[in-house]
Amino acid sequence: MTLLDRRPAATGGLAALPRPVAVVAGAGGVLGAAHVGAGYALERRGFVPDLIVGTSVGALTGAIAAAHPDTAAAWLDDVWRQLRRREVFPLGLSALAASVFTDRGLRRLIARAELPERIEELAIPFTAVATDLATGTEVLLDHGDLESALLASAAIPGILPPVDRDGLMLVDGGVVAYVPVLAAQRAGAASLVVLTTGPESWPLQPTVPRRRAGAIAARAGLLRLHHQIECDLHEVAGHLPTVVLPTGIDTWPAWWDFGHADRLIDTACATADNFLDGLQIDGPGLYRSAQWRSQR
Repeated sequence: MTLLDRRPAATGGLAALPRPVAVVAGAGGVLGAAHVGAGYALERRGFVPDLIVGTSVGALTGAIAAAHPDTAAAWLDDVWRQLRRREVFPLGLSALAASVFTDRGLRRLIARAELPERIEELAIPFTAVATDLATGTEVLLDHGDLESALLASAAIPGILPPVDRDGLMLVDGGVVAYVPVLAAQRAGAASLVVLTTGPESWPLQPTVPRRRAGAIAARAGLLRLHHQIECDLHEVAGHLPTVVLPTGIDTWPAWWDFGHADRLIDTACATADNFLDGLQIDGPGLYRSAQWRSQR
């Protein structure tokens, strides 16, 4: 990828992060392609985290990074640029009609990634975050069967089937931890590098939606996720250096549209690269792009 060859690798401010440092990869469906661009920027600097915590698509990309710390970005790049909706969301109700789509596509993707059977066998300690559908509590999956952990973390309610594991019915971790920074803090991280995606992770602009049910529901969902992400980020940043890598993306595809991977990967790579060049760490706090500073 030409973006990676523009200049020599450099460590920048990442070297100043206290260990153990966690990479936290949030949810976002097709927008997870932006994680690949951020991953390129981190790999170029020789950065290897001490642990990885992911929710939903962030759990999938995080597990691959945990299995292949030095080569994950290139592998994910190749997959994302060729991925299409029917591969991830094959049509057909599950046997009990618990979801619109089956999880056959995700199972095939996981199998292609050459992952170990158990979470403990990954090269980097890893946690997938899911939600207990009965109680609404966050469930941290850091040991045991890897495939079921990834399927549970990515089980979008109603879209993909829930996963029965250890007596619990589990669904997408993004329900309660869209960007699981609190889980990373509880896992013992002393600093965080956070990968977020989507408009809910941007500075919120006052907007009155059209008086249509879909637009009103979408706006309410955006507000809920934005509030959750911001509360969690500020809570951990009061104790830990928390670096939020920007993506530079301001036009977002629909959740089912996989045709924008080229733009998402390339834009996120260039933006995260430039941000890391100027990163300076000075104790606990929230470190992110100038777009956020201009909102304060």
